[in-house]
Amino acid sequence: MGAAMTRIRRRRAVPWVVVGLWLAALVFVGPLAGRFGEVQQNRAVDYLPDSADSTQVARIQEELPGGESTDLVIVYHRDGGLTAADRSAAAAQVAEVEDAYELSQPPRGVPSGDGDTLMYAVSSTQPGQDEDARDAFVDGVREITVGTGGLSAEVGGPGALNTDMGTVFETIDGTLLLATLAVVTVLLVLIYRSPFLWLVPLAVAGVATALAMAVGYGLHALFDVTVTGQSGGIMTVLVLGAGTDYALLLISRYREELRRHERPYDAMSAALRGCGPAVLASSGTVAAGLLCLLAADLNSSSGMGPVGMVGVLAALVAMTTLLPAVLVLLGRRVFWPLIPAFGSAPRARRSLFAVMGTSAARRPAAVLAGGAALLGALALGTLNLTGDLKQEDSFTDRPESITALQTLEREYPERSTRPLTVMAPADRADAVLERARGTEGVAEAAAGRSGGGWTEISVFATAAPESAGETRTIEALRDGLDDDGLGAHVGGPSAQRLDLAASEARDRSVIVPLVLAAVFGILVVLLRSLVAPLLLLAAVVAVWGAALGLGGLVFEPLFGFAGTDPGLGLLSFVFLVALGVDYGIFLMHRMREESLNGAEPEAAALTALRTTGGVIASAGVVLAATFAVLTTLPLVGLVELGFVIAAGVLLDTFLVRTYLVTTASVLLRRRMWWPGRLSRAPEPAVRERQPEPV
Repeated sequence: MGAAMTRIRRRRAVPWVVVGLWLAALVFVGPLAGRFGEVQQNRAVDYLPDSADSTQVARIQEELPGGESTDLVIVYHRDGGLTAADRSAAAAQVAEVEDAYELSQPPRGVPSGDGDTLMYAVSSTQPGQDEDARDAFVDGVREITVGTGGLSAEVGGPGALNTDMGTVFETIDGTLLLATLAVVTVLLVLIYRSPFLWLVPLAVAGVATALAMAVGYGLHALFDVTVTGQSGGIMTVLVLGAGTDYALLLISRYREELRRHERPYDAMSAALRGCGPAVLASSGTVAAGLLCLLAADLNSSSGMGPVGMVGVLAALVAMTTLLPAVLVLLGRRVFWPLIPAFGSAPRARRSLFAVMGTSAARRPAAVLAGGAALLGALALGTLNLTGDLKQEDSFTDRPESITALQTLEREYPERSTRPLTVMAPADRADAVLERARGTEGVAEAAAGRSGGGWTEISVFATAAPESAGETRTIEALRDGLDDDGLGAHVGGPSAQRLDLAASEARDRSVIVPLVLAAVFGILVVLLRSLVAPLLLLAAVVAVWGAALGLGGLVFEPLFGFAGTDPGLGLLSFVFLVALGVDYGIFLMHRMREESLNGAEPEAAALTALRTTGGVIASAGVVLAATFAVLTTLPLVGLVELGFVIAAGVLLDTFLVRTYLVTTASVLLRRRMWWPGRLSRAPEPAVRERQPEPV
């Protein structure tokens, strides 16, 4: 009796110890989590690999006298033509800018051909690499340059664009976190139908988010992992989405076990034993898929791998330790008003997924063919995807830097208003300058700063920025300089976008097969089969194609987007494959469990769908909703990514898992588990021969 009481006391103490350890950990990780936003890097050059030509230009510029320059273009415009008073006001304001800041050279006004526009190029090395100083410089110039009486004054250029981009990313973390919390709260209240229960997983998800941010900061500080506003936002979505999914699975199983066990501690232990392996396998699959991004050439993608993995693992640790401890301490009353009493039976009702499974099993071949045809038809929408997104089209609400750029493109069609930057060895600067001026598509080239053995040359193309003509000019310029062996590098914003697209194409060819191989290996170990993993992989790849096709059908016609983010294909593939296989694991794991218990293949498939369908559907809706929050942000790339992933998760949850995987399992029968022992028919029982009557 004494030993039993001691065990009970120890069990009661365990949840308190777990909660205490988490509170102590929060004291340590809290300050680090608050610094996560400080390490985010959002310049275009921070996304590129060090080997890119434009990256070399940016690195060399930092070593020139004055360091990195902040380049602006002040644009004055009046429809119908600038007046003499307009030109005088513009000159006075630019002179005030020159007096207020240390500029690299005196600004020179360049009028447009029709006389409607006047632009001044303004450059300063005073801010250097200090982003706060850069933003202060841009804001100061904008305060000085003001248009009145029909005269518009706008500040654009790379420096202004970086400031506007930084402003957007500063608002993303807070906006995204609050919006995601609101969406998850509403869904949890609807799912649990309890005024209290939804608070528990939501609070634990908040703790997991703080832990993930602290570890993300540590990854940057210790291992120089690139953290961007994009990866930070996606990490938040992963923590809340995946964490809520794990909570749904655990709480559903815990509710069942409370009817079988008198003490909440024993019920939670049984629940963890029951769903723990599937949760561990699913989180491991997502983490492995994300880690494949380490092979990416782009710094932004390679950094997203470990940052996203940290988010998934933080959600896993919190939901399998802190959440069970809090639920045990709160006891059965946390489920009020639908409290599961010990010894009671759940209310019998015909499950929606049982009806769907039965309907699919009647004509499995027809259902499978119809579903596959639907996915294939949706995938044809990828043919409607437009070209790569231009920088000027990357905002949903265009800031001042973008409207200034559009004014320049319209008013100065004979030349680019955004220079290409060529870094030439100082002893070969004259030859590089001559070669640049002789390149087809170059309107003007001029030498600038020199230092550290390098000379900066500004090259203006005749074509508009990020146009096909400017791309040809950049390629011709690079080819010519390489052929002459002059050792020069070509960079600038347009060259960075070109290098970005090239790196994205390389990463797709490397990471896609790597992700498929990693996920396939995990599934083979988990399911003890080759056929079942291949089926799941084929299903998630089909979902990815269909979701991307849906994007092609709505991005331009419905949303009005003028292009597709270059990283959309790769990132949506990694997330949809990893997260889609996540749900496949829950279904297949239960199907295999039923088969091991002796169920016939069709019965095992339908039972697995009936018992896991509701939880998977709830988890899918929550995950899709959290990614759909990305569509509310002001960056087109994140809107496109959020839409494709949310659409893919819903297709996977309600079409592929429910119908296609189930019907394929019914059709394949025991071949689903080949070459494992479940693929072989059980040996018939040998009946003992009875003695013949005498």
